[in-house]
Amino acid sequence: MDTEKIKIFLNKKNTIGFVGATIQKEKWGYRKYKEIKDAGFKVYPVNPKYDEVDGDKCFPNLKSLIEFLHEKPDFVITIIPPKVTEETVEQCKMFGIDKIWMQPGSESEKAIKFCKENDIEVVHGVCIVVDVLQKL
Repeated sequence: MDTEKIKIFLNKKNTIGFVGATIQKEKWGYRKYKEIKDAGFKVYPVNPKYDEVDGDKCFPNLKSLIEFLHEKPDFVITIIPPKVTEETVEQCKMFGIDKIWMQPGSESEKAIKFCKENDIEVVHGVCIVVDVLQKL
């Protein structure tokens, strides 16, 4: 685990796009979203299926989040199937988002390689909540 890289992600001034947030309370996409939010981060849910997650406006895609914020988020967290992460990293490049945290199970070699080839800082294989926030 690259602790210096992770420290950059954990700055509470960062805005986070959380791709894969859900209203289904038993799912990781809800539990991790809520834990990050409850830890004091500015986190925005992104999922085309919902208008709201945990009382927060939910955005159908990164473009709509950027339009709402009038700026890009500092980084994106993915908690989605690997194929969708592959599409998401391409969107990150298109919008100039240069940091992405792939929750375990959302990463793929193709997505990781894409990030490395396109100067996108990537953290993968590490849960932002279990492996990092709960240990602080």
